[in-house]
Order: sequence, then structure tokens, then C-alpha cells
Amino acid sequence: MAEDLAIDVKGLVKRFGDKTAVDGVDIQMPRGEVWGFLGPNGSGKTTTIRMICGLLRASEGEGQCLGYDIQREAEKIKSRTGYMTQRFSFWSDLTIRENIEFVARLYRLPNLRQTVDETIEGLGLQHRQNQLAGALSGGWKQRMALAAVTMHKPKLLLLDEPTAGVDPQARRDFWDEIHELSMAGMTVLVSTHYMDEAERCDKIVYLANGHKIVEGTVSDVIERSGLVTFRGEGEGVRRLAEKLKGQPGLDHVAYFGAALHVSGEDRTRIKAEIDRHSSEDVRWEEVQPSLEDSFIALMAEAGEDTRVYE
Repeated sequence: MAEDLAIDVKGLVKRFGDKTAVDGVDIQMPRGEVWGFLGPNGSGKTTTIRMICGLLRASEGEGQCLGYDIQREAEKIKSRTGYMTQRFSFWSDLTIRENIEFVARLYRLPNLRQTVDETIEGLGLQHRQNQLAGALSGGWKQRMALAAVTMHKPKLLLLDEPTAGVDPQARRDFWDEIHELSMAGMTVLVSTHYMDEAERCDKIVYLANGHKIVEGTVSDVIERSGLVTFRGEGEGVRRLAEKLKGQPGLDHVAYFGAALHVSGEDRTRIKAEIDRHSSEDVRWEEVQPSLEDSFIALMAEAGEDTRVYE
């Protein structure tokens, strides 16, 4: 494994009985970057993350994480990794400070009081440290959880849909903190459903049906989709949606704010259908496909999930 890679795994497979949750995933992730894991529910994102950090043993495959073998040295990986789950997994009947102190003791961190003080202050929690965790809003719970999973200064941070149910300002603040950690040298892998969050990542890995479909920058993923997109705006645009859906060459028809996006692979056919159904009060222009357009196309390309469920 090259020293500049935090994660270098090949052919990861995970089976649960007759169910294959992950099937042949390869990932080579450089140190100090922020990558996004995207895909529909059940695509294998969480299972892959857990295999990488040693929480699940891979049924097949090999590789290293932080320089340690994922099959034989899982404990060493876990001790150097911070893992934040989607569900708030701390103690609601303890205060913020009591939660942080408890986690610090689990990690056996030295200079306990000083470490807890620095952790609480570093994420702006000092004015709420005596508040019960169960009474916190989603954004403050998220901030406390991030403090707890990074206080031992892990080399790798794994975040499993960390901003689900959190308001937009809290999500933005959270991502500012993530990039500060990355700038300090931490490697971050984030599972998310939010397109604006994916666009904040250095690279994106898209999984579907247990397979890795595409990996790259936002522009790489959009180019890989092969889409052509036209945007329509105007008073009559909403009346066109039902007319355009299902027409030849129009693979995706969806609203984006007050505009209508029409996407497909054949520019000529798209223009012909737009001209046939449109009216003078709708203005059309060709635009770059959005990341959401691209993921809808990639999901359709991946097809129906054929994994066995017993």
C-alpha cells in the first residue's frame, strides 16, 4: 500500500447468509481528503464503511486501512478511527460534559480534565456543557457527537449520514468543521443523501445494489452519466411536466425550484420534444446536468436490485 493512501481495499464482499450486501468494492483513498459515499438506501454504503474500519469482517477481499490489514488488524484500525453513526448514540440523561468525560475514559485519554475542557471549547459547547444531551436540538446533538468521536484525534473519520434531520444552517456549520479537520490532516469518509454535501467532497463514490458504479470528482460523475439537460422557465412550465414525461428520448423530467429540468442522452430528440410540446411563455436553455440529474441516471443504469434476500 502506498503511504499516501488512507484506505486501499480491493474486492470487498460481505454476505449475510444468502444475502450479498456488498459485492466486489475497490477503494483507494488518499490521506487528508474528504470523500462522499452516495447511493440509495440498501446500496451497501454502511456495510462497506464498517468493513473498512474493522467493525465487520469482510466475507471476501483484502486491503489496508491506515496501514493495517483490515482482516487481521481490525483492533488497531478501530483505535485510530472515529465513527459517527446516523442515530444519536450517546446518553440522553447525561449532560454534554458527562458524556464527553465518559468517552474520554473509554479512550483512556491522559490529562482527563484538560482534554475534556479543550474538546468542549473546540466545538463551541462550553456554554451548554451542563445541559442534558437529550434536551439538545439535532444540530447540537450532532456537534456533541462529533466532539466525542474526534477527541482521541483519529487519523480517519467515518460519518454515516451524520446530518440527517438537521436544519440547513447546522449542516453548513458541521461541514465547515469537517473541512477544518481535513485541513489538519484527518481523512474523512461521509455517507450522505444530500447533493449539496456531496458537492463539498473532494471525490464521490456512488454505490448501487452492492456495487461501486462510479468514482470521481463531481464533474467526473456528471460526465460519466452522459446526460444532456435543458432547463425550462416561465409561467407555463408546470403544465408541461406531465406532457413531457415518458416521451421518447426524455429519460428524466423533474422540477428544480421554479424550473423544469429535462434530461436524456440524445440532444436532438430532447429539442424536438421540447419544441413540440412547449409554448411561447416558456424559455429553454441547455445547462450542465446537476449532480442530482446524474445520480438519477446512474440509478436507472444500475437497474433493479437483483441481490438475494431470504
